[in-house]
Amino acid sequence: MSAGASRTGRSLLLLAPLLLFLVGFFVWPLISMMSQAVSDPAVLRLLPRSAAVLADWDRASPPTMPMQAALIEDLKAVDDDQALGDMVRRLNSARSGFRTLMAKTTSALADTANPPADLVSIDQRWERPEFWLAIADALSPYTDRNLLAAVDLGRNAAGSIEHLPADQSVNRVILVRTFWIAALVTFACACIGFPYAIIAASLTGWKRDLMLGAVLLPLWTSLLVRTAAWFILLQEQGLINDLLRWLRIIDAPLPLIFNRTGVIIAMTHVLLPFMVLPIYSVLITIPKNLMPAAASLGAPPWRAFLRVLLPLSLRGVASGSLLVFISAIGYYITPALIGGPGDQMISSIIAFYATGSANWGMAGALGVVLLVATLLLYSVYARLSADEPGRR
Repeated sequence: MSAGASRTGRSLLLLAPLLLFLVGFFVWPLISMMSQAVSDPAVLRLLPRSAAVLADWDRASPPTMPMQAALIEDLKAVDDDQALGDMVRRLNSARSGFRTLMAKTTSALADTANPPADLVSIDQRWERPEFWLAIADALSPYTDRNLLAAVDLGRNAAGSIEHLPADQSVNRVILVRTFWIAALVTFACACIGFPYAIIAASLTGWKRDLMLGAVLLPLWTSLLVRTAAWFILLQEQGLINDLLRWLRIIDAPLPLIFNRTGVIIAMTHVLLPFMVLPIYSVLITIPKNLMPAAASLGAPPWRAFLRVLLPLSLRGVASGSLLVFISAIGYYITPALIGGPGDQMISSIIAFYATGSANWGMAGALGVVLLVATLLLYSVYARLSADEPGRR
């Protein structure tokens, strides 16, 4: 073995723990989430005989006796109540009324003393093709139903994609709300962070270190602790309202918590360092003699700022804005503690589907939508952060 191959092997061994960590805690969870979004074996796992018979059905004629007999045999063979519940939930989401229909059917089939002759004798709905169409469409192990529902879309009886009724899903409204809150937080961070970074870049010595330390210090504190601190500060009897009343600026407490205002204030404080640092890193590379040179040529300070400093610093502003926006759209703790019901973001809805309703398919689909949006924004951020050609 050559010396180069030996060095390569040792390097790979040194990198193996990192690669295993990335695969186990990053790559595999992402793959699992995406597979949950498109995987739907709940019906096929319990109805294998029905799947074989329905493959020859023309999807228009009334259900045949072999179809009913196959479904009866499949339902009699089910011995897992949780799997049955998953199947009923999947079918009921495709066709309203399946929950009661399946409950009535399984109860009748469990009566061995008076076995039914067919499904129609149990309930007349079994002779309607639309219920069998729901079963036939759900037999595929893969589906785009969750991904479509994540953006308030669905398929009609003909298989065409259409908008869901307004009372069936509000995911698009929540996505728009998420991006709007993230945009407001980004704007607030830019308004505060840009002048702060300019002042920090203009200072030297301990004064600069003090300003940068004030920005970095919150990063050393837990996000939950910072959010809890804002929960105390923003309440009606909190420090902010008490100070404003002591200064006689207000007579009654301002509503600063459990609303959009509190969410934006808390998120701006948490994400401000991600705006200041990219802008600062660009400003310190700008020659300090450019502004005096513009002034010596007769430009007033505001014109020198608009024509010289601002264009040169826009790269840092854009990078900081994208970094703040990417971080903001995935926030969960701050809106959950500080915001009200109308301020919850998409992460809260994902948590509800995952833990509240055990709908992992929907949680995975919303996660995929959020992941795609984040990757698109990150690609823009990576391009802006890359060194420009010929720049040193």
